[in-house]
Amino acid sequence: MFTVLTRQPCEQTGFKTLSRTPAIIALVVLLVSVVVLVAITLIQIHQKEVLPPGLKYGIVLDAGSSRTTVYVYQWPAEKENNTGVVSQTFKCTVRGFGISSYANNPQDVPKAFEECMQNVKEQIPDHLHRSTSIHLGATAGMRLLRLQNETAANEVLASIQNYFKSQPFDFRGAQIISGQEEGVYGWITANYLMGNFLEKNLWHMWVHPHGVETTGALDLGGASTQISFAVEEKEDTSDIMQVSLYGYEYTLYTHSFQCYGRNEAEKRFLVMLLQNSPTKTNLTNPCYPRDYVTTFTVGHMFDSLCTLDLKPASYSPNDIITFEGTGDPLLCREKVASLFVFETCHDQEACSFNGVYQPKVKGPFVAFAGFYYTASALNLSGSFSLDTFNSSTWNFCSQNWSQLPLLLTRFEEEYARSYCFSAHYIYHLLISGYKFTKDTWPQVHFKKEVGNSSIAWSLGYMLNLTNQIPAGSPLIHLPMQPPIFVGILAFFAAVALLCLAFLVYLCAVSRIQKSSRHSFDHGIDSE
Repeated sequence: MFTVLTRQPCEQTGFKTLSRTPAIIALVVLLVSVVVLVAITLIQIHQKEVLPPGLKYGIVLDAGSSRTTVYVYQWPAEKENNTGVVSQTFKCTVRGFGISSYANNPQDVPKAFEECMQNVKEQIPDHLHRSTSIHLGATAGMRLLRLQNETAANEVLASIQNYFKSQPFDFRGAQIISGQEEGVYGWITANYLMGNFLEKNLWHMWVHPHGVETTGALDLGGASTQISFAVEEKEDTSDIMQVSLYGYEYTLYTHSFQCYGRNEAEKRFLVMLLQNSPTKTNLTNPCYPRDYVTTFTVGHMFDSLCTLDLKPASYSPNDIITFEGTGDPLLCREKVASLFVFETCHDQEACSFNGVYQPKVKGPFVAFAGFYYTASALNLSGSFSLDTFNSSTWNFCSQNWSQLPLLLTRFEEEYARSYCFSAHYIYHLLISGYKFTKDTWPQVHFKKEVGNSSIAWSLGYMLNLTNQIPAGSPLIHLPMQPPIFVGILAFFAAVALLCLAFLVYLCAVSRIQKSSRHSFDHGIDSE
């Protein structure tokens, strides 16, 4: 009896006290860890992007100087692709030339749209037509027409608006966008499609990529060309601007060169050949293929605002000028350089041409539109060395006119005769103008599209107008960066597992000791 009485107080004040205290502490820590894990996970999930049910559509008409292209975009609510929410689902090229060519007959513009718009109606379900917004943005061709004849430009836009108001879509207007807007929207499109603004994390949520470098954008149209890229410096110039996307601020340099698009540049080049030729009726063109002959009226060469200041005091617009190609790549490159003015640049390190300020180019670039089509004609795409570009240019420019149909997958006279000029023009624009070098040239990627979506300013334009990229959006900006979140998650998970293991250990020890006491008591009782 004495033995039993003295053992019970020892057990109560000793073992139970020592074992319960760490068990209670471990249990509390385990519960806290679980609560923290659940809390931070719910906070992250709460930020997940929520989209309305079903599909939504948007239509953008890119009314360029040489053609109009119709793009149809869709953004599914439940099935998101790997490059973002919005994707291109249909593309159609309007027959004929750009809308600026209708300056003298604006009433005929709607006829050109009919075929494409009929195809668009078939792409979008009937019950969604009324809720589908449609936007028309006109670029350099209309910018030039507005400067040359504002009344004609307004009449063209009015004719377009009347037509689209009769269509079953939600027409949001036709407007002429600035060159700077064109450059910014092109940059947004390229980086959006490449996933530089958004990416999916381990939990399939759209987040801002950590440490991802943006890509510069090079756009070559028919009447203008744009360069846009992110910079660190914030110079006091209109070419530097702040762009807010998904709650992040980007400092962007963008400049548009009017009259330096491929078509207008070539027109200025032909005028220069005319001015420097002793004969004014039969001229040679080193950039045209050998054995190629074509004619233009004098009026055609001087009908643009880009050549207006080069027009002679007196001339007959109906006079015919004949150009004969000589296929001389060396002379072509030499003469094309005359289209650029570098003497007005006081600081060669911070200037492109025509006295325009430009920071030093850096990082990767994507060159699309005319850049891509010219490279493609040379059988090039993606990234390649400057030597490869030059050798391909020399080879192409040395061909006879009769050989070009065999080299080009799609042969159209208007473009085939000018690819040699375009290649040399791109060389001077990128090397002499934008200051790319032999080392940085391979960082320029000549691309047409990413996935199935075309790289063009139109997607960035629609994203902006439909508020698909709101500044400071709480749907995208997570409360903590993924590496921090993963670190915290791993720490508390480890603590929870250790506490759980410790409790299991205590439980096992308790059972062993209980079994020992049972055996001990059984022995005493048997005595």
